[in-house]
Amino acid sequence: MPTLRIALAQVNSTVGDLPGNAAAIRRWSRSAADAGAHLVAFPEMMLTGYPIEDLVFRNSFVQASRRALEELAAGLATDGLGELAVVVGYVDADGPAAISADATPGAGRRDASAVLHRGAVAATYFKHHLPNYGVFDEDRYFEPGDSLTVVRLGGVDVALTVCEDIWQAGGPFTAARRAGVGLVVNINASPYELNKDDVRLPLVQRRAAEAGATVAYVNLIGGQDELVFDGDSMIVGPDGELLARAGQFTEELLVHDLDLPPAGAAPNAAGSTDAAKPSVEQEIPHDMAIDRVAIPGALAPPPERRTGQIAPRISDEQEVWTALVLGLRDYVEKNGFPSVILGLSGGIDSAVVAAIAVDALGPDRVTGVSLPSGYSSEHSKDDAADLAKRTGLHYRVEPIQPMVDAFLANLSLSGVAVENLQARVRGVILMALSNSDGHLVLTTGNKSELAVGYSTLYGDSVGGFNPLKDVPKSMVWQLARWRNTQGEPPIPENSITKAPSAELRPDQKDSDSLPDYAVLDPIIKGYVDHDLGRAELIAAGNDPELVDRVLRMVDLAEYKRRQSAPGTKISGKAFGRDRRLPITNRYREGL
Repeated sequence: MPTLRIALAQVNSTVGDLPGNAAAIRRWSRSAADAGAHLVAFPEMMLTGYPIEDLVFRNSFVQASRRALEELAAGLATDGLGELAVVVGYVDADGPAAISADATPGAGRRDASAVLHRGAVAATYFKHHLPNYGVFDEDRYFEPGDSLTVVRLGGVDVALTVCEDIWQAGGPFTAARRAGVGLVVNINASPYELNKDDVRLPLVQRRAAEAGATVAYVNLIGGQDELVFDGDSMIVGPDGELLARAGQFTEELLVHDLDLPPAGAAPNAAGSTDAAKPSVEQEIPHDMAIDRVAIPGALAPPPERRTGQIAPRISDEQEVWTALVLGLRDYVEKNGFPSVILGLSGGIDSAVVAAIAVDALGPDRVTGVSLPSGYSSEHSKDDAADLAKRTGLHYRVEPIQPMVDAFLANLSLSGVAVENLQARVRGVILMALSNSDGHLVLTTGNKSELAVGYSTLYGDSVGGFNPLKDVPKSMVWQLARWRNTQGEPPIPENSITKAPSAELRPDQKDSDSLPDYAVLDPIIKGYVDHDLGRAELIAAGNDPELVDRVLRMVDLAEYKRRQSAPGTKISGKAFGRDRRLPITNRYREGL
């Protein structure tokens, strides 16, 4: 039985940085070759970054992707890596005619995988199943493939698949069983959601059984705008045994020796073992064509057995915290910001954002600004200063009352307008410091506040990135408590335990305007994340009047959310890419 040493490159890419991504592929391919690998697989669209969104409509971008792929193949050979089979994702099109000047814009685009060998593109495969739900719009961007590519590498048959192909029963994995392959390589750009790692292993096990073959699943890590990718690459045997698994949110090379059936083994004509009916955007026939490509050369026997690790899983709190840190770090680094700045109120939200920022960038690249008004309590000012001391970030105090008084001396305002004025003065100061010093402003509103509109446009909502955009208030406290158990606690205990307040009027509390977050958050989760209606929320045990009140607040705040900063997605449905509702909308639940 042939032994194939496979390497899964769980690495970070940047959308549009073709030279940088190609350099990373060459660097990690060198590491794979040094480890004695026969084949190394990189994540989905590693060469272009993912998701490329409307860049796919630019002929120049698709041409650059194809050119970069050919140059990468030649560069790998120049590096002395020509005998290593390199599986890499990129964007392709249906020949030169699809990207000619008179072609239909966007026609014939393909989410593609290629095998590079001996300085050339030895084989290509086009993704079959195109997701068109949640954050995915691939039916808008790509054409589906209609055949399975099988490469014969050193006497082993290897099938190529891409991401969503593994999430759907039938199609490529059934064809892989019919082809009698020993290994299915599945390259992914699968965004993080809390507990998604618990779903992946059973999924890969089902597809391995369906294909009757070992499955190597490699996933991207890193942040891209509102998405963050968590890795969690793995290798699963045809019997469902987990053979190797990479860590979560780690950039690493997972190397493992696989004893695989020789090419030409009798295929299993019985087809899929998955009892579930395929649920696909487009029906892919089970008798799809199988393109076979022979890659010359034999597999050099490994000098000694290499077994990949099975990395332990991490806690929910560590998952979310690490996702938020990585999402912020990559947003700052990939967009070229030198530093970040945020308002420090002494409350829980700004404290958690500051701690995330320091973990992501280090204290020297984080500035916290205390912006006390005439209503700011002494304990809030003390808590802000305490956090600055604990974390070591740059700290300054800019009282806002003189500026607020100047406005009020020239403009007659009262009530909520005065409260909003204070928030907007703070926003002006933060943006002025951003302009002066080049900082990225971080806003600190959590998902609960964004849901019900508990924020001031151009005030506390001002900023270029919001780490807590998809984090409910109750989870903010949970994360703070967890983070304080990891080494020296960065967050003052008083910031965690005191009643939340915007402090825009005397003795103000969030509870003056909102239900208790322990009651509010489940209603928001049901309505926003799960699209439950009024009747379903009431049937779940919620007070009807409270449900009506919360739903009305959520609906009326849509115009605010459209103007909110991007932030890292950690739930099944985040505001932004996931949830798209009309601002002008007279439909009301229960009416």
